[in-house]
Amino acid sequence: MISVLAPGPHTTIQDLGRPGYYAMGLPPSGALDQYAHKCANLLVGNAESAATLELTMAGPTLGFEQDTLVAVTGADVDVTVDGRPVNTWAAHAIRAGQQLAIGPARAGARSYVAVRGGIDSPPFLGSRSTYTAAGIGGLAGVPLVAGDTLRVGSEIAAPGRPGAHLDSRLHGRLADQVTVRVVLGLCSYRFTAESLEQFFTSTYTMTPRSDRIGCRLDGPGLAFVERDPPFGAGDNPSNVVDLGYPVGSIQVPSGIEPICLLRDAVTGGGYATLGTVISADLDLLAQARAPDTVRFEPVSIDGALAARADARARLRDARINLNLLSLF
Repeated sequence: MISVLAPGPHTTIQDLGRPGYYAMGLPPSGALDQYAHKCANLLVGNAESAATLELTMAGPTLGFEQDTLVAVTGADVDVTVDGRPVNTWAAHAIRAGQQLAIGPARAGARSYVAVRGGIDSPPFLGSRSTYTAAGIGGLAGVPLVAGDTLRVGSEIAAPGRPGAHLDSRLHGRLADQVTVRVVLGLCSYRFTAESLEQFFTSTYTMTPRSDRIGCRLDGPGLAFVERDPPFGAGDNPSNVVDLGYPVGSIQVPSGIEPICLLRDAVTGGGYATLGTVISADLDLLAQARAPDTVRFEPVSIDGALAARADARARLRDARINLNLLSLF
C-alpha cells in the first residue's frame, strides 16, 4: 500500500487510456505524455499499459508500506527518497517506511511515477485513467488528496532491476519553444488563405488556462471566409454543423484563441477545426507550460505516418537500452 501524504497540485491515476468510445462521447483520457508514461513502466519492469501517477507542475509526497521499485520520468523535477536526492529516468528501490517526494518542475509540465506492479484502482471501461469531467476512473474520478491510499497491482512484465536507467539521449524532449506538426484539414476551408499562412508562420504562447482538456494559445487572430450560416450551424463565423474532434484537433472559437484539444477534450462540437496535431508530437504539448511558445508546421499524411514510425522506433530504442526488447 502507498499513502498519499501530500497530493501535489494535480495528481491523477493514468494508464494508456480507454480508446474506442468516441461514439458514446467519451474521450480516451490516459497519460498526456505517452512516451514518458511508457518509459516509467519499462524502468520498473511493468507492462507499458500499467497505471502510473501523472503529476502536473509538482508532485506528491508518498509513503510506502512495502518494499518496491519506483521510477519518475517526464518533467525536470527534484526527486528524493527520505530526503536523499535520486535521479529521474531511473529505477530506485524503496523500502517499507520510506517516503518519496517530487518537487516543482523546472522544465516541462508533467511527470510520471511508476511503481512496480502498477497502481491498482477499479477499472472503468477497461481503463484506470482518471477523467475528472465525468468523475470516472482513478480514485472516484478525482485528483488525489492527502490521506488517500493507493494499492499496488500486479502488471509485471520483466524482472525488477534497481539502478536501471535510460540513456539521456532517450529522455523526453523538454523545451520552452516547441514546433509541432499539423495535418491540415477537417474545416480548414473555413479560414482565409491569408489566415492559414499566418497560423503557420506565427508564434503562439501557452496560456495558464491550458489543462488536460486542451492547450490554449495566445497569438494573432485568424479570419474566416465570409458565408451565410448553413442550417444547423451557429451565427458565429467559427461555427460549423457539428463534427467530431480527433485528439490533437485545433479549433479557433471566434478566430481569437486557438485551442489544441488533448486527451480529456470533448469528442465533437460546432467549432471549425483547422487541422490536427500529429500523434507523434502530442507529447511535446503535454510538456508545454505557460508561457512556453509553440509554432506549427504543416505536414502531409505520409509525413505524419513517418513521424509515427520514428516515435515507435524511439520507444523500441528505449526497450533495447533496458534489454527488454524480447518481452514486448
